[in-house]
Amino acid sequence: EEFYRKWNYEAEYVGHPLVEVVNEWQGRHKSAVKANTVALLPGSRKQEILKKLPVMLEVSRHFTEHEFVIAMAPGLDKEFYNSMLSGYSNVKAVSGKTYDLLMQANAALVTSGTATLETALFGVPEVVCYKGSTISYEIAKRVINIKYISLVNLIMDKPVVKELIQHELTVSNVKKELYELLTSKARIEQLQEDYSALKALLSKGGHASANAAKAISNFLQHG
Repeated sequence: EEFYRKWNYEAEYVGHPLVEVVNEWQGRHKSAVKANTVALLPGSRKQEILKKLPVMLEVSRHFTEHEFVIAMAPGLDKEFYNSMLSGYSNVKAVSGKTYDLLMQANAALVTSGTATLETALFGVPEVVCYKGSTISYEIAKRVINIKYISLVNLIMDKPVVKELIQHELTVSNVKKELYELLTSKARIEQLQEDYSALKALLSKGGHASANAAKAISNFLQHG
């Protein structure tokens, strides 16, 4: 609002629509149970998936009691994923079922983007995994001055979820973080507390769609 006020534009925060989408989904799928599942959300573009998914797959070898499930990106065929899955007995890929997957996941390995926020709103402990080309990353680091890359941490302005970026995205680092998310009661409880605060912050103002519709209607009627 402060940004818009600087340019003499009136702005009104109506809430975040993703909150109501997730709430409605959870309401319709109350019977879903956790099933020793780790969700893998490696991104939507082939180039980024090829950099991050291999690390996630290698981590799966250390958690054989869990099933690792990849949420396939729209527009990418299953053969693209299957070509990387040979030798990983506890990994599979599914299409169009990301929210179903998050409803049953005990933890998640997620690339940056909206998926990090969706995962948090579903209450799933997560590790944020990001790796881009060295040149692009070095340029971005110099041009963009931000403390975090995940929406969860940016919104909360603190390191709620662990971010493993570039050279930190290694099998040993992801393995260590994932093990803690699956076994540490204190870590899980702290995450759930922070997730609740995040949800409350995004829900501020009430039902986003209804508020937006009301604001637009008022503007059209009264200017």
